Amino acid sequence: MAIPRQIKCITKTDRLHRHEKIKNIGGDWGKLSEAYAIALIENETFAYYITLEDYKAKVIIAEYEGRKYLKTDKDTLVLDNLLSLPECP
Repeated sequence: MAIPRQIKCITKTDRLHRHEKIKNIGGDWGKLSEAYAIALIENETFAYYITLEDYKAKVIIAEYEGRKYLKTDKDTLVLDNLLSLPECP
């Protein structure tokens, strides 16, 4: 069973598209690359989530043009929950 981990910050790339923006994710447990986080989700080591305002959103793997990336299950066209997080130090 995957261990839940809260993402509290991200590091962004200089890319323009939402599916290419996240370089790293971070939390109380440290910081790691998006690619490594995807691998940890796929092998069910960790289940990531974020908390924004009064709700919790599960982080899932999505794919665009053959590239996997992270997003939340509650994203909308207007709001990208992960990209709304503060930058990691």
